[in-house]
Amino acid sequence: QVQLVESGGGLVQAGGSLRVSCAASGITFSNCDMGWYRQPPGKQRELVASITRGGSTNYADFVKGRFTISRDNAKNTVYLQMDSLNPEDTAVYYCNANLFLFGRAVKTYWGQGTQVTVSS
Repeated sequence: QVQLVESGGGLVQAGGSLRVSCAASGITFSNCDMGWYRQPPGKQRELVASITRGGSTNYADFVKGRFTISRDNAKNTVYLQMDSLNPEDTAVYYCNANLFLFGRAVKTYWGQGTQVTVSS
């Protein structure tokens, strides 16, 4: 059974930092492109950052220079370091895994989400 378990969310003041983690189990982590999405209150889910199996990263414009995504294949974990947080970053943050087999994406998995709240 595949599980993506996020942790590290919480309440932080504007200008502060937070790191969220996503631990994967039941899946070959090194065969997955990983991503972080978020869903602000009353809005649609949006991509925040992604990292490929090879370590290439991609960021949404609204987090460039503030957030850093990384992965540790030995720990089956992907991280999102969030710095210079502002109230607009308040959202539920979701971990996403795209499983690749023979070079093709075959399945997508989601975590349950972790709440990040930034107070002004």
